[in-house]
Amino acid sequence: MPEYDALLLLSFGGPEGPDDVMPFLRNVTRGRGIPDERLAEVAEHYQHFHGVSPINAQNRALIDALGPALAERGLDMPIYWGNRNWKPYVADAVRQMRDDGVHRALVFATSATTSYSGCRQYRDDLDQARRVSGEGAPVLVKLRHYFDHPGFVAANAAGVRAALETLPAEHRATARLVFTAHSIPESMNDASGPEADGLYVKQHRETARLVTEQLRGPGADFDLVWQSRSGPPQVPWLEPDVNDHLRALAADGVQAVVVAPTGFVSDHVEVRWDLDNEAAETAAEVGVHFGRAYTAGTHPAFVNAVVDLVEERVRDVEPAVLGDLGVCGVDCPIGCCPAPRRRAPA
Repeated sequence: MPEYDALLLLSFGGPEGPDDVMPFLRNVTRGRGIPDERLAEVAEHYQHFHGVSPINAQNRALIDALGPALAERGLDMPIYWGNRNWKPYVADAVRQMRDDGVHRALVFATSATTSYSGCRQYRDDLDQARRVSGEGAPVLVKLRHYFDHPGFVAANAAGVRAALETLPAEHRATARLVFTAHSIPESMNDASGPEADGLYVKQHRETARLVTEQLRGPGADFDLVWQSRSGPPQVPWLEPDVNDHLRALAADGVQAVVVAPTGFVSDHVEVRWDLDNEAAETAAEVGVHFGRAYTAGTHPAFVNAVVDLVEERVRDVEPAVLGDLGVCGVDCPIGCCPAPRRRAPA
């Protein structure tokens, strides 16, 4: 087995203060021709948190938890952190690794599933970072997807269980379990996976099924819905939206729900604003009791899952997976999850 001498945590990035918000959003939407007036609407969500994205503190906390967990298994390696859209940028992290003498590093991305934005674009980010780092840049090997890892499932099940406890006792057994992930264009989902067979939706549905099974047994009902759509209205995106779904559930007589954002690793702005504010308000408007599950975050089961992923590569141990989809994302073929075509904004 090849030797690895570092771990890079690769993430989306987020602003660290009010003055960072608009430059950050311009980075996120680069090449899409979206005017600042439209970005300013999204910026209001970040200003609700004083311009500081929660994702940064949560990534730092995950790094702090991973260090001792890796060392406990004899995998004592430095951990670097690089982002796609804000400081510390991945290119800066890779240059630092080069300067520190790192030759071969593993990469853990804070996206559990496959898609262009959740996997291929991160691979492109890594390739670009190596190019700009020049001679001596370390080899970077991305860890596989972990939507079906027992630790990821267990951490999310714990979050749902805790959210159920916040509901009135008489509604806990019958509360509807509603799982959310980031909506993407239907065409991006259709092209996701080595076979271009909609693997993005399949993987999110599998996570939801596995979490539900742990809590309520095989075959128990659950819903998979989508949130945080950001594209032009003429482009079809995955539906239903979580707010529309909550209204439909209320119309069907559902009295309580737990919304579980299993499509996200941490409680960042799109979780805390879109769910804790908008979805919670929708539930209140339609008279539905609302509980929101926490994400995997730094739950010990998830931290150990990341260490498992490292150990799979370092020691060639058998991958830990649940469910029917098997191991995904070990070696993505060229052309997997292609970039979507861009349309001019409406």
